[in-house]
Order: sequence, then C-alpha cells, then structure tokens
Amino acid sequence: MTPHQQGTSKGAPAGARAGFAEHIAAVQRLRRDFRALPEDAPVRLAKPTSNLFRFREPSSAPSLDVSAFSGVISIDPVERLADVGGMTTYEDLVAATLPHGLMPTVVPQLRTITLGGAVTGLGIESSSFRSGLPHEAVQEMEILTGSGEVVTATRDNEHSDLFYGFPNSYGTLGYSLRLRIELEPVSAYVNLRHLRFSGSAECMDALARICADAEHDGQPVDFVDGVAFGPDELYLTLARFTDQAPWVSDYTGNDVYYKSIPRYSGNGPGDYLTTHDYLWRWDTDWFWCSRAFGTQHPLVRPLWPRALKRSDVYRKLVAWDRRTDFFRLLTHYRGKRPQEPLIQDIEVGVERGAEFLEFFHSEIGMTPVWMCPLRLSEPRRPGHGGDGEHVWPLYPLDNDRLYVNFGFWGLVDMLPGQRRAHHNRRVEEEVARLGGHKSLYSDAFYTEDEFWSLYNGTAYSGLKRAYDPGGRLLDLYAKCVGNR
Repeated sequence: MTPHQQGTSKGAPAGARAGFAEHIAAVQRLRRDFRALPEDAPVRLAKPTSNLFRFREPSSAPSLDVSAFSGVISIDPVERLADVGGMTTYEDLVAATLPHGLMPTVVPQLRTITLGGAVTGLGIESSSFRSGLPHEAVQEMEILTGSGEVVTATRDNEHSDLFYGFPNSYGTLGYSLRLRIELEPVSAYVNLRHLRFSGSAECMDALARICADAEHDGQPVDFVDGVAFGPDELYLTLARFTDQAPWVSDYTGNDVYYKSIPRYSGNGPGDYLTTHDYLWRWDTDWFWCSRAFGTQHPLVRPLWPRALKRSDVYRKLVAWDRRTDFFRLLTHYRGKRPQEPLIQDIEVGVERGAEFLEFFHSEIGMTPVWMCPLRLSEPRRPGHGGDGEHVWPLYPLDNDRLYVNFGFWGLVDMLPGQRRAHHNRRVEEEVARLGGHKSLYSDAFYTEDEFWSLYNGTAYSGLKRAYDPGGRLLDLYAKCVGNR
C-alpha cells in the first residue's frame, strides 16, 4: 500500500475516499508544477495569509499554487484522528472537528495559522503544559521535499529523521501537504479562573506547581496561561472544560478579553466561554495589539465591524505600514523618538522565568506580556532514548522540563546612541544567558555562529543534504535571519 492509499480502503466512508482521491490528484499536479520550475529558480509558495513577522522584499520568483492543500481531508471521530492539508488554517480545522466534540490537542491562538505552519514553525497555546507543541500530535507527515520528491515521514520509518527534524525548519527542508493528527475530546464550555500575583517569583512558583499537579484547589486544570500587566500585577488563567455554564461572555463585540482578566479575578466563579470562543479568545484583538489601531477606543469599537476584528486584518495593516513606512515617518515629523519593533516569543525554564521578567521590566518596559507554560509530551525519541538527548533536534528543548513562553509585541522607544535592534539584541542575549530559545517567526539578529549553535546546525546540515541536496530552498539562517 502506498502512502497515498493509507486510509482509503473500501471500508472507509465515501466522503473520506473522495477526499483522499482529490488529495492524490493534487499531489500529482504539484509535483508536475515543481518539475516545471526553472532549475535555478528559488521555490516559494503562493499563500494568501501569513503570520510571520519577517517581512522580506517582494520577489518576482515563480511560486507554487498550494491552495488544493487547504482543507480537511477526513476525520475519524472513533479513533480521534484527522487527515488535514498542510495549508489548512486552524480556523477551518476547528470548525470541522468541534461538531464531532473534538479539537486538535494544541490550537494556536490565531485563526489563520496553518497546521503545516504550526508544525514546521512551532506553535503553542494554553494546553501545551500537558500536550506539548502541535507537531507532537502528528502521526505522519506527507512532505514535498526540496528535491521535488513527496515522502511520508513517521516516527519509525525510513524518513524518521525528517519527521523529527521538520519542526522549526520553516519550509527550508520541504512543505507539508498532508498531516495525520491526533484529536482530543472537548466539552461545550470552558470555565476560566484568574489568579493574581504581586511578584514574578511567586507567580512562577505557582505555575510550576499547578502544571505539575494539573489541578488547583481541588479542581482539574485543562488549560494554563497568564498575563503580566506589570512587575507587581501578574495573573495566571486556569481553565477547565465543563458541560454547563451559568452564562457565557462574548469578547467579539464591545468587550475586550484581556481587560476582563482583572475584573474576573478573585474568589468568584470566574468567567465562562463556549469552547469555540475560548480557543479564539485572543484572536479578536490580536491579544492586545489591536489597541495600536484604535479599535479598543470606546468610540471606535462599536463602529469597527465584528468581521474585521481579526488578527489577519491587523497583520495586513502592519504589513502595509512596513511597506509605506507611514508610522515611522509620522513619528519623525511629530518630533518623537524613533521606535524599535519588538515582536518576539521566547522560552526559558520556569525556574528562570522570574529572572527573565525582572530583566524585561527593567530594560524593556513593555506591557502586557503573555505567559504560556509548555512541556514536551514526548520525552524520548524511539530508538534514541539516551538521557539528555533532544527529541526535536532543531528546537532543542530539554526533556522533562517545564518552560514558560513569554510573548511581547509592540514598539520600544530608542535612545540616542543605541545600536541597531538594541532591544531585540538584548532579549536575544538574555535568553541565551538563561539557557532558553526564541521562536523564529519574527526578526532575528544572531551572527551565523550564534544561530547554528542555538538551532543545531550539525543536525540541520545533514537533513539539508538528504532532502534538499540541490539547495532549491533557502537555508534556515538565510531565511530566518537574512529575511530572504
């Protein structure tokens, strides 16, 4: 049985068989399109959306049409599995799984993040303290490699090196066309409790304890994340599934989710959301970044259509600003200090989390800061189970260790004499000092030696030789630091 025939037996539902047949035909067309590209031309994808914040220069290079890989192929509600096109957004994936009472084990917080993007570029959310990262729920990946071949990679087949090396490769080894992922059951509602802390050390200690126990005050905890509004005002949000809710809040209209966190903290019943609205609670206002566009102003918000309160809309506005330089020029002509974009997510061990927050509040001063715990759900790689070995080599998190992701997105005033990307470099230096890593979806300023020491250049070079020997795809440093 070929990889494309898996799941298409006569016993499969007719809809699933038709979905796989369409997928196989789309793969064949894509391989023909790839072979038709000039051999010296770089390979790029034609995609309508992006959640990257590495804005590269426009290119006239031909691009591959991958729109045929933007749907759910099949769902098996009994086995709790889904076969999904790599370009499928989580918005569409969740819309297909929730009617079955299921969801992906980790649903990144923005609607138009694609499943393939979250796997090759990493993703995280409030279930990550128990379920790890999105790629850990993948059973197999069908990948168009840089050599133009389509291979199916699993944990234990001849392409297991690509399976484990694909996360954090950002399309430099290949593109996922289909992924088979595990799903988990959900309830109709989510109950949220917000706990306030007056110091970062106290908050990190509580976070470690709650994540270890997966419960608090006798109640189970299914989701954990948090927000630091300042050095002495931090909140952890503990959420659990529930079948009943005395009410549900709506943060897609005039109310703003992050502003509700202090309001619902304390000893009351907390807040309630439908599971659908919980999964997208951050998307409506792009966490808190929509305030930069005035959409949180009480006079503007009722006039801003619900359909435009979305992260992808705000991201397009940012992309327009990057192209036109509008806000930089406006700041200059108004006589204000120049500002440096600081849009990053980093991870450090929970035991170093307070140190990072103290550095960040002291030297950067941006608030709020998102906090999201994560732990690998797959502590050992089959057949390679030595103590201390990293399961996913290109993003080497330690086994059996709880990390905290800190996300911060905004502008910081520049002072006279500060080096280019001063604040970004200070964050990179501090994260390295604390033994952490940062995500590569945004600007990076490492030297090449720094970069490859942090992101396992030895393992990467072996994968590159095996799956893109002709160098049709950019390498990871050129793409993530060179913004090519």
